[in-house]
Amino acid sequence: MEVPFNVLDRQFFKYQSEYEQKVLEVLRSGWYILGKEVQEFEKEFAKYLGVKNVVGVDNGLNALVLTFRALGIGEGDEVIVQGNTYIASVMGISMNGATPVFVEPDEFFNMDMKKVEEKITSKTKAILVTHLYGQASNMEKVIEICKKHNLKLVEDCAQSHGAKFNGKMTGNFGIGCFSFYPSKNLGAFGDGGAIATNDDEFAQKIKVLRNYGSEKRYYNQVVGYNSRLDEIQAGLLRVKLKYLNELTEEREKIAKRYINEIKNPLIKLPKVRENATHVWHLFVIKYENRDRLQEYLAEKGVGTVIHYPIPPHMSEAYKYLNIKKGKLPVTEKYAETVLSIPMYNGMKNEEISYVVEVLNEFKG
Repeated sequence: MEVPFNVLDRQFFKYQSEYEQKVLEVLRSGWYILGKEVQEFEKEFAKYLGVKNVVGVDNGLNALVLTFRALGIGEGDEVIVQGNTYIASVMGISMNGATPVFVEPDEFFNMDMKKVEEKITSKTKAILVTHLYGQASNMEKVIEICKKHNLKLVEDCAQSHGAKFNGKMTGNFGIGCFSFYPSKNLGAFGDGGAIATNDDEFAQKIKVLRNYGSEKRYYNQVVGYNSRLDEIQAGLLRVKLKYLNELTEEREKIAKRYINEIKNPLIKLPKVRENATHVWHLFVIKYENRDRLQEYLAEKGVGTVIHYPIPPHMSEAYKYLNIKKGKLPVTEKYAETVLSIPMYNGMKNEEISYVVEVLNEFKG
């Protein structure tokens, strides 16, 4: 049997008529940029999250870039970020001229809050928390740290649409930056992103920045960006948002089967933190000889992906930070041992069973 790592079209076919109807509706409207669909999606997603404002942008990276720009964080400033995040999180900081300061992850793959305060200096202006793989981070502790040191809190929610900590959705605790890349739990059919905030003034700043720095056409207040969520993607996201809870429940069922049925002692399964929920954007296992496991699964027809093989601090892009191998041992160990196994909406029971069977038969 072949089980691909991800299949995007199955959830499309499930709601095909609604998606196609929405695209035709937008095409026939004659309005394709910053119109009704974007406005309605922003309202609906804000209601879903429980925040006052959502501002749609063109992708998740620019959600971060615009957020740090609007916060006034730049040259000479430092932002604390976890070492094992996707490199886009770090780029959101450095593209504004600020310096990323890396903190090791905990056993849940998220920022180890016990190691944050030792990284705070007089230059620290914010903490960027990534709810990695779909699990909410320990927000109680990070809020306490931010209040104590008067720091801004930014959440990278690119993988955590609908995840909660203490019953409150991610994107609610600080400024939430979302990606709607097609493979995300709330994925568009192209690029898309959004910024969530309870601060009306901040939301207005983002609206100006995303549209060439203008609130009114041709009246440019600042040098801004062309960073707008387009009407077709917003319309398609409105359709998917209606079914997001249903889609999340499906992923939770797949994860539950994996956790209950994968019994191989060689393989370490993911853990879920108390008071946090996990929306299973990815199901990430660990094994010491990860490359051997990946080869074995490929031989058996099971697709896998490594998230992420090169930590940002060891990438060519951040060579200038001069962080040597061994400085972030937990981050580096995760990069050598993590492996994401198939997890997608529309996954069939026999496909799940096959993945379980193959993993349980693995001898090392």
